[in-house]
Amino acid sequence: MGNDADIAGYGVIQGRGVELVLTLGTGLGSALFTDGHLVPGLELSLHPWRKKGMNYEDSLGRRGLDKYGKARWNEFLESAIKQTEMLFNWDHLYLGGGNTKKITFKLPKNVTIVSNESGLLGGVFLWKDQG
Repeated sequence: MGNDADIAGYGVIQGRGVELVLTLGTGLGSALFTDGHLVPGLELSLHPWRKKGMNYEDSLGRRGLDKYGKARWNEFLESAIKQTEMLFNWDHLYLGGGNTKKITFKLPKNVTIVSNESGLLGGVFLWKDQG
């Protein structure tokens, strides 16, 4: 059993180093992988961020996009990318989910937008892995 980011991650990761997957949609999904293995239990969405009483999901989920608007939401996302890189020291970040269409800034070379089909590929991977 995994969350949306876990499943999508299995469909996109390269299996080398530290890889973080964030899904930007109604909420914020997160999954961390080291050398192709899922680090269980990561729930970045509820982690405090920005100011007292706020968390990553409040700023980067649909609620944040609606409340702050697209320009400010992009500023928050750019800041979160830098913050998570310092926090997890990831080698690569994958961004998925419907709200990736709203990204307006140039992403660093080690950040990739992935399609929603990643979840299907990840699901197939897990299904095969169970057999």
